[in-house]
Amino acid sequence: MPENLFAQWRQLFAGGPLQVGEVTAYVDGIATVELPGGGLLHARGDTTIGAHVFVRDGVIQGPAPDLPLDSAEV
Repeated sequence: MPENLFAQWRQLFAGGPLQVGEVTAYVDGIATVELPGGGLLHARGDTTIGAHVFVRDGVIQGPAPDLPLDSAEV
């Protein structure tokens, strides 16, 4: 069976950025994720409150390590 043409077309484009954050709320499969800069986003997937996760295009990609954040402007 040939692959879906729409799926082939979508593979031509790069996905969104991979972001990391801490889950602050989780209801019915939707997590509220707080980003290091203080922003919030909603993502689908399985997780728990307090977990650090990787998020891309509104979907939780998996767990992220719980490392200290160090940022600086150049």
